[in-house]
Amino acid sequence: CLGHPDRPPSPVNVTVTQLKANSATVSWDVPEGDVVIGYAILQQRQDGQMQRFIREVNTTNRACVLWDLAEDADYIIQVQSIGLYGESQASKRVHFRTLKETDRLPSNSSNQGDITMEGLDKDRQLQTGEIIIIVAVLLMWAAVIALFCRQYDIIKDNDSNNNKEKTKPSSEHSTPERPSGGLLRSKKKSPSVNIIEVAPVWGCAWSQLPSHAC
Repeated sequence: CLGHPDRPPSPVNVTVTQLKANSATVSWDVPEGDVVIGYAILQQRQDGQMQRFIREVNTTNRACVLWDLAEDADYIIQVQSIGLYGESQASKRVHFRTLKETDRLPSNSSNQGDITMEGLDKDRQLQTGEIIIIVAVLLMWAAVIALFCRQYDIIKDNDSNNNKEKTKPSSEHSTPERPSGGLLRSKKKSPSVNIIEVAPVWGCAWSQLPSHAC
């Protein structure tokens, strides 16, 4: 199997990035035209205290995260490609050293400064947004008050017009009362005239009888 011609070649450009105190990321390249279905990584601590073998198939990944590493420790890794007919030879040995926990403090302090600046920017954005909202609310209230005043003026004008219309008919009805009163008074005088007209019924003429007889 070791001499099978269809075995893939060894990975190239093996590099270690994203170094931290307890983890790191290893990546590699595979020559084009070769069928690769997985990878195998040999991870070994340089002092010989720990060794780990990572194998994954049915994947096209070209990177792997190494976890649970010791801080400030030296490691050696080698990568193999897994093909349809076996594994390739191991790549060249790559050496790396994990960071200390204290080495993360400067980066964290800078990040905290960035976070502080971002927080200030967000606060400024919030203040600007609040001002815009307050202005919009004030404008809306001003528009509502103006509309209310306009409606109040319209209602007031309508009420005044209605009052004028109500006063006009009352004056019109009051003016004819005088002639009606005159008519009633004239009607009261009519009986004396009627009595004079029916005087001939009694058999005497108006010219022949004395005034006390009629």
